[in-house]
Amino acid sequence: MTEQQSFPTFLAQDHLVLVVEDMESAIEKWRDQMGLSLQHYVNLEEHGIQQAFFPLADGTFVELIAATNDESRVAQILKEKGEGLHVVAMQVADLEESVKQLQENGVELMGVGTDRVFIHPDSANGVMIQLWPKDRPHRWRD
Repeated sequence: MTEQQSFPTFLAQDHLVLVVEDMESAIEKWRDQMGLSLQHYVNLEEHGIQQAFFPLADGTFVELIAATNDESRVAQILKEKGEGLHVVAMQVADLEESVKQLQENGVELMGVGTDRVFIHPDSANGVMIQLWPKDRPHRWRD
């Protein structure tokens, strides 16, 4: 039997981020074919991305993200992996405490020391997980 490890408290899923090739086409799919309401769209040319947000009834949301130029990180992701799930954001009660616990448990993290911390896909069965503090607002809706 192994020693009991401490774990961060994942309170709930906060949102999903999907990388898409063509934002207009993706919005049409999620709005017109899947029946979700587009609540917010933004073109952040300075970051090389477009974002579209679709709220769900449980308070979570689906975020679509597309590149606006070939040099953006999203364009690189699309070249390497194609379209699909990019990030699962999970709510945590306390970001610093969750980071500490995950590091103690040997989980590989990215962004430690910033307010945007992710569990590396190598530590999460191929999925990048963002730690989202429960009390952090979403700039597009809060």
